[in-house]
Order: sequence, then structure tokens, then C-alpha cells
Amino acid sequence: MAEPRTFGFLVNDVARLTRTLLERRIASAGLDITPGEARALLHIFAIGGGRQTLIAERMGVEPMTACSYIDRLEKRGLVARQADPADRRAKQVLLTEAATPLVAELQAVTAAMRADVLDGLTAAEHDATMNALLRAHVNLQDLLAPQSAEVPAS
Repeated sequence: MAEPRTFGFLVNDVARLTRTLLERRIASAGLDITPGEARALLHIFAIGGGRQTLIAERMGVEPMTACSYIDRLEKRGLVARQADPADRRAKQVLLTEAATPLVAELQAVTAAMRADVLDGLTAAEHDATMNALLRAHVNLQDLLAPQSAEVPAS
């Protein structure tokens, strides 16, 4: 039986395979960081820091799983938790200067992986793929956005 070639199936499967490859590449890079910790570090870098719940959401993991990654990163001095200026009860997770070289190495690993994954695409095919994915992303965000409450007619 052939695998489905629907948009949802392909996007999900490409994401799953990409994550698996990323975890293998990080594990084999000898960077003394687990794949989960590396993913957390890269997400924290990508968003410029944020609440643990946001990091967990972006990673697609439970908040307690993200917490364990962040705890280990904090023990190594790669991240710090600071009071959230918008809510003193909440904590923001931020990268420290010590994380900069490791983030750079992880970026090199991910850049090489992207080049391998996209090998064979022309520049036009790459641009078309990215534009289609960006359009789908915007559409999904719009479809999932909270709908404004309708005001009853008087």
C-alpha cells in the first residue's frame, strides 16, 4: 500500500524525519549535549528567550520535559531563568554568553543538515517550496486564531 501523498501527511512526515535526522546529527557531532537539550537551546535562541511553557509548545513536548532540558542547561551555565517583567510570578528563560559558541556549532550542524535535506532542489524550487509553506503557515495561524466575539445586533 502506497503512503498517502496528502499535504498533512507529507508535512508531518517530513517534520518527523527531520527531527530524527537532527537528533542523530547532534548526537554524532560530539558537542556534549543531548539532542533534547540542543533543541531546547535552539528554540530559546530562535525566540530570544521566553517562558518555559512557550519553549515547550514550540518544541512539541510537555512542559515538564522542557523543564528537565532547561534545568540541565541552567546547571551548565548555558541558560538563566529571570523574572518575567510582565508577570513577576513567571520566569523567562534566556541564553547566557556561555551558550554562544555552542549555539554557533549547533547552527552549523543544522545548516549542513538543511543543505543535505534540500539537495537537488533548484533555487526556484526552494523558493516555491518555502513560499508555499509560509502561505500554509499563515493560513493555519489565521484559522486557529481566536475569533473575535460577535457583538449582538441591537
